[in-house]
Amino acid sequence: MLWIIFTAAAAPLQIARNALQRGLVGDAGPWGATLVRFLFGLPFSLATFAVVAFATAGTAPHLSARFAVAVSFGAVAQVAATAALLMAMRHSGFAVATFMQQSSLPLAAIMGFTLFGDRMSPVQWTGLAATTAGLLALSWPKREAAAIGTLNGSFYGLASGLAFAVALNGYRQAGMALEPHHPIYSATASLCVAQALQSMVLGAILAVTRPQALLAVAASWRQSLGAGFFGTAASVFWFSALAMAPAGQVRAVGVIEGPLAAAAGRRLFKERMSLRQMLGGAATAVGVVMTALG
Repeated sequence: MLWIIFTAAAAPLQIARNALQRGLVGDAGPWGATLVRFLFGLPFSLATFAVVAFATAGTAPHLSARFAVAVSFGAVAQVAATAALLMAMRHSGFAVATFMQQSSLPLAAIMGFTLFGDRMSPVQWTGLAATTAGLLALSWPKREAAAIGTLNGSFYGLASGLAFAVALNGYRQAGMALEPHHPIYSATASLCVAQALQSMVLGAILAVTRPQALLAVAASWRQSLGAGFFGTAASVFWFSALAMAPAGQVRAVGVIEGPLAAAAGRRLFKERMSLRQMLGGAATAVGVVMTALG
């Protein structure tokens, strides 16, 4: 069950990365802060892959169209998911947005049922109902005056969850296509390819449409370097876990991210979750686990 250890290790690292990225949104904007995760993480990813490649000398990756398509879909979806998550944090708070992100698994399950005819057990349907109730509790505005901002945060949170659902499955397929017998090798190699694509494409778009965002990213290079390091460390563990186990099971273990985010939001950003939001977060976490393992 090495993938469980990897997933548990990825959660606090991802919280650290999200916290650093959130601080960059003001100057660099959501897309500039999203670029930080990939651009400043790429050197760490390449260094990690070099160590893994040396340790697994003789491994022959299977480059194929399946790998190229899967890693590209995963890369694009992750860019969209990260930007949406940062916007959700801006509108709904650090912890609430993190819990909203857990919608990735139920949304993926619904997509599989409606589009691909996947069967779901009664336990999984119950999990979907619990997750839906939890998300409604999280997204319900505290005050009528705050309704628009809360609804915007909910929309971005759900969009992030949907995009992460696509990214998780894309990266799993990429790792299995590249080298199924060496999951850590395939995970780190896929991570390097994805981050290179993400850095080049998003960097080029920002250079044309919003060059001031690139200047803001460069000016905050110390904070950006920290976000890149934690992002790469988290991604190495996420990718490795996905290469070893189905995305649903990995996401189920990953719900430990929610309570950690609540603690980080309270300590770092002075955010407090209401009793309703805490109960909603708990219902969301339970529903995700039931959907994944039912």
